[in-house]
Amino acid sequence: MQLEITRLERRLLRAASQAISDFQLVEDGDRILVAVSGGKDSYTLLHLLMRLRERAPVRFELLATNLDQGQPGFPADVLRRHFESVGVPHLMLSEDTYSIVKRLVPEGKTTCPVCSRLRRGILYNAAVEQGCNKIALGHHRDDLIETLLLSALYSGRLKSMPAKLRSDDGRNVVIRPLCYAHEEDIARFSELMRFPIVPCDLCGSQPNLRRRKVKELIAGLAKEHPAVKGNLLNALATVVPSHLLDRGLQARLAEAGGKDPWIDEEEEGCGELPPEARALLAIGKR
Repeated sequence: MQLEITRLERRLLRAASQAISDFQLVEDGDRILVAVSGGKDSYTLLHLLMRLRERAPVRFELLATNLDQGQPGFPADVLRRHFESVGVPHLMLSEDTYSIVKRLVPEGKTTCPVCSRLRRGILYNAAVEQGCNKIALGHHRDDLIETLLLSALYSGRLKSMPAKLRSDDGRNVVIRPLCYAHEEDIARFSELMRFPIVPCDLCGSQPNLRRRKVKELIAGLAKEHPAVKGNLLNALATVVPSHLLDRGLQARLAEAGGKDPWIDEEEEGCGELPPEARALLAIGKR
């Protein structure tokens, strides 16, 4: 079991380190508020940031923070004991957003948008009060690709969760160091580490969440073609502006000379071409 823990930890540390390097998520002198909900993702995020702090070439501080939203029977002591056991500075917040969500959201409707907005506002304020210049959230690769499809299918917008985002009011920077990490790796690592998981009573049992449907859709496609999840993540990092219908984007592309360096039109949709086909394409362009 220890061998598997070590293997998974190394894989997750590599993913987090790559994201931090690609997007400059952690810098010298940072004081980072780590939002720990009690789920597998945020526990893993805290663990990895603590391990990276031991070996990082820059110095940064961590403040593990949990928000008790007023759910009946919420076991805040479980989180507190975990923070104390791993020796991380921590902040325990308590705000009754539970009753607000229940009052504002009709029965049967998804509570996540209202709940997350309230929670985010509280964390933003806490970060400022505690002198934290960044807030780390535990969203992983699967969250990003699910959000991409959710936005496209249900909102008609092509967007996802950014690895690094400055809040609208300019006071906070949100970072997602796990944006390259696979959910299955996180789930298994969390299980082996025996993190004391605290389920969400607000939305965890809702049966018709759109995100759950999208997750099932991606899982089904991945069974047929294992590269689906990786391809979706790669799509977020490999945008082809000239092949989209955003008129504002097209105007900016035209101002830049109309040259799209990302892809050859002849290869669009062809997937991985054999050497002979690539040679023929090269000849045709001479």
